[in-house]
Amino acid sequence: MWHEYRDLMTELKGKDGRFDSLFEKHNELDDQIKAAEEGRVYLDDLEVSRMKKEKLRVKEELGQYLANYSKNK
Repeated sequence: MWHEYRDLMTELKGKDGRFDSLFEKHNELDDQIKAAEEGRVYLDDLEVSRMKKEKLRVKEELGQYLANYSKNK
């Protein structure tokens, strides 16, 4: 995910509740989407599409959060 923020992400994990929440949500959505795409879990196409959009929204929010945090550090 954002290689330029790898050190910052390591620093924030477990210490920043907002970052942890976004990071966990992104990973949960990723796991659920993969499970559906691999056929381990059944989700209809509309639900998978909704989850992908939500994952993208969370990813964008995470990226913005990291950029702002880095800038204000």
